[in-house]
Amino acid sequence: MNILLTGGAGFIGSHVVESLLGRGDSLTVVDDFNDFYDPSLKRRNAAAFASRVRLVEADICDLAKLHPLFAEGRFDAVVHLAARAGVRPSIRQPLLYTRVNIEGTHNLLELSRLFGVRKFVFASSSSVYGVNQKVPFSEEDPIFQPISPYAATKLAGEALGHVYHHLYGMDVVCLRFFTVYGPRQRPDLAIRKFTAAMAAGRPIEMYGDGTTRRDYTYIDDILQGILAALDRPLGYQVINLGESRTVELRELIRLIEKELGIPATIQAMPPQPGDVPITYADIAKARRLLDYNPRVPIEEGIARFVRWFRDQR
Repeated sequence: MNILLTGGAGFIGSHVVESLLGRGDSLTVVDDFNDFYDPSLKRRNAAAFASRVRLVEADICDLAKLHPLFAEGRFDAVVHLAARAGVRPSIRQPLLYTRVNIEGTHNLLELSRLFGVRKFVFASSSSVYGVNQKVPFSEEDPIFQPISPYAATKLAGEALGHVYHHLYGMDVVCLRFFTVYGPRQRPDLAIRKFTAAMAAGRPIEMYGDGTTRRDYTYIDDILQGILAALDRPLGYQVINLGESRTVELRELIRLIEKELGIPATIQAMPPQPGDVPITYADIAKARRLLDYNPRVPIEEGIARFVRWFRDQR
């Protein structure tokens, strides 16, 4: 399959590249190497595969750069992972998030339409559920009240995907990722941030009282879902990808302590705007449509992550 992958130098994207190359797909990888976090980390990720793909440094809002890629590429599918990420930074820079995550996604959908791309896989987020009172979160839940700009932009991306399926028959699958972690995780995310701080003897900042719960999903399980969504004719679908298990923040810290062999020094911080008390994926639809079966429980995933982290030092 000939695939355009956006955000391919990032945490999830670089793993997707490895998986697609491993099965023989042809790849054009687009990334803008922005400074949301240290660009050298993304360049290091990209260096591992640059000789085996067409690597293009471009902003997904730059139609002048994207148009010739689609004209020349004759892509069978687009896997769209590129985005401004994170709930908290979106509150500080809402207009940037709107531009990149909505305009950029619309650009890719429109170019896919113009050049006959039939498959579009979109990375959405569990944040679209907002403060959902019903758990676990189902794709059938009515969700119209996101509580951060980031969540709103992801919900908008799903809506645009439906438009392009309805009007033009494009096969669009929106995957709602639930707190992805694993090797090469972004440095701003809790598991890596906590591990780095504890290993360096620094306190970790714990927002709230430690009772918030998250559904943590190991990167290998996310890859399983992405590849299945790419390969199956599904029409328009929104599908949760999670472990379907929730872990309290205090328990997460205990797991990292256990694997590092270092006790955490906790600096209590007030809850942050935009944060939700729980995420919890109902994955029945993923099991049915994708044969999705998460295999890495949080205990094993944290052990793998800490081993990787130590190997990087």
